[in-house]
Amino acid sequence: MKRKIELLAPGGDVDSIKSAILAGADAIYCGLSKFNARNRATNIRFEDLQGILRLAHKNQCQVFITLNIIVLDSEIPAVIKLLNRLVNTNIDGIIVQDLGLLYIVSKYFKTLKIHASTQLTTHNEGQILFLNKLNVERINLSRELNIEEVKALTAVGLKHQILSEVFVHGSYCLSFSGLCYMSAANGANSGNRGRCSQPCRDQYVTTPAGNEFPLNLKDNSAFFDLRELYDAGVASLKIEGRIKEFEYVYGVVNAWRKQITQFYDTNTLSDDNSALYKVFNRDFTNGFLMGKISADMFIDNPKSNILEHIAQGSNGLTEQEMANQQVRLCEEKEAIRRFVQDQINQFSIAKIPLQISITGQCGAPLVISLKSLETTFEVRSKVSLADKGSEALNPEMLLSRLKIIDETDYFIQTMEFALSSNLFLPFKELNSLKKRVLFILNDSKEMIAPVELPVLHRDGPQHQNPTLSVIISSPTDIEICRDNAVDIYFQLPTGFKDQQAQMIQFFNENSNLIPWFPSILIGDDYLAALEFLEQLQPKTMVTNNTGIAFEAHKMGISWIAGPCLNISNSYSLLCLKEHFNCHGAFLSNEINQRQIRQIRKPNDFSLYYTIYQPMMLMTSRQCLFYQVTGCEKNTMDQRCIPHCEKIATLTNLKGERFMVEKSKGNYHRIFSATNMLNINVVADVADHFSSFFIDLTDIKTETILAVNKPTLIALFKQHLSGNSHATQQIKTHIQPTQNRQYERGL
Repeated sequence: MKRKIELLAPGGDVDSIKSAILAGADAIYCGLSKFNARNRATNIRFEDLQGILRLAHKNQCQVFITLNIIVLDSEIPAVIKLLNRLVNTNIDGIIVQDLGLLYIVSKYFKTLKIHASTQLTTHNEGQILFLNKLNVERINLSRELNIEEVKALTAVGLKHQILSEVFVHGSYCLSFSGLCYMSAANGANSGNRGRCSQPCRDQYVTTPAGNEFPLNLKDNSAFFDLRELYDAGVASLKIEGRIKEFEYVYGVVNAWRKQITQFYDTNTLSDDNSALYKVFNRDFTNGFLMGKISADMFIDNPKSNILEHIAQGSNGLTEQEMANQQVRLCEEKEAIRRFVQDQINQFSIAKIPLQISITGQCGAPLVISLKSLETTFEVRSKVSLADKGSEALNPEMLLSRLKIIDETDYFIQTMEFALSSNLFLPFKELNSLKKRVLFILNDSKEMIAPVELPVLHRDGPQHQNPTLSVIISSPTDIEICRDNAVDIYFQLPTGFKDQQAQMIQFFNENSNLIPWFPSILIGDDYLAALEFLEQLQPKTMVTNNTGIAFEAHKMGISWIAGPCLNISNSYSLLCLKEHFNCHGAFLSNEINQRQIRQIRKPNDFSLYYTIYQPMMLMTSRQCLFYQVTGCEKNTMDQRCIPHCEKIATLTNLKGERFMVEKSKGNYHRIFSATNMLNINVVADVADHFSSFFIDLTDIKTETILAVNKPTLIALFKQHLSGNSHATQQIKTHIQPTQNRQYERGL
């Protein structure tokens, strides 16, 4: 018998959830009104959650709640309040991105099962081991991985009782998830806060390659790859679409359910995916999963491809015949919509009405009888009613104590009170009765008392004179930095395997250099980075990759969490220090002065911030030049990452310009056309930080430096010393710049 593979469906609203259940989903992921990465979806009310859980579980379907954004310190009380409610429901798991939230749930809400969000962009073994220390039970792997990489990581996960989940259908992100700041930097809509405005779907000024939507990928579909995913050991197949309509959810889930059933029953797969072309799509590709990253993965139209697909399959048909086909498709879609709507209208998520009767007499127990369409029971006090006490029982007092029933799958419809006046029962016994009632109504599960987190105390200012540090990527800049007596951090490449020996020799020859690890290290590049770390054994390092962080901790190497780990709250710092012996962290460049001031760092822990840098907005495993300037290759090969070096500009219809950049040894990236300069943060919150960084890596943008690098370093050092003339010179000599993210915050 084949093992079961889960079909996981999106639930953007109640109708979509019902449609997924109707179509045969094994599980549904959905968000509440706050703290989830699809704020543009309708989402569901907490008041409806119990009914949704009852309906789903009755149909052998699990429900996972998305809490997959980064959170701020000011939001922690609301998050705790929500978790205190969720822990007393029968949800089957929560999906999390934020490291602070992972820390809180793993430490204080141990009954909740944790799934790691795709926003954590998990793509190497070390990241799985990192998440394992935080009690994660399931990981949504990066969408960019190929099937062999998925298979290898799934095997690692299974060794640690961690299941893997893979996106198999729906919209592709062009950027590695969690590492896209394009929407935040240019529209104040952070993808890490669930507000992505999808700039990759925007229209741009026509590129030299002739494209108006150069960043727009086709939709992901692994419909014909089910066998490979099954053989790779994948536990869950995830469909994207929490902002899609209910008929989309039904159509896609129904098609996938039939494919899985055929695979189970006959060990064959259908070669007909026509049903998937009848709902919203941008055409389909499985390029990442099959390891064929090519120009064919793009489509120069972000709108639905339904009619274009009909036209492509209508060779030889007259115009009228093609029009007739389109009419038939519209009629079919409307018929399906009516059918689904009729069916889901029969699914009720309404709370179950409960009639309560309260009886008793002096010297006898208090009896609470409860009756609904599904259950009838009674509970009796263990202490008899008395004619003396502190407060006489009355309907209002008893109703207020039992009102918590409305937090369950039931609500109090009527309550009959048949007690004579001046009868008393100890408050302790009343609480015991309430707990017994809730235990029975909650499927014989004890209600968990609310958790209150300890107050985090802020350290006094420890860094009255923060130092200046410099990030470089060119060996020629080493002497410049050394002459200016600053700490030098050298940015390592993502394509590590091709430069490992060279990097080891380079760092051995320059022992003052501090390694700065990139956010993406996949497969052999990750293994090469590990070997570099083992051989070099640096005194300290910065890493944007939690896999490297885990290994550094294991080796006893002092490490600093980089800015791409999106640190925005105090509990993320606690997580890194307590679980991984982290010694310091960069705070996210997405947060503002007020949000920085709220953060309380642990003892013996340092904070860092980059005050000048080219603004990286996106990192992609795809080639970005196919659609922008064109490329003589149609498919990326093994030479592209180590050898390709290109740069181009891209302009949207608002006139905002971007730099599309590919350097040797790195993935393709998009930068803002103007660099970020935030010298205000020094005056605002200097006492929070050990060191401020300036990024002098070789990224060409439209920002012009009117002075050389040694002079620039000297000016920034003087600025940190309070020299107002140097501050003005920095503003004059670096033009143009921007600082919108710090001004707006999250």
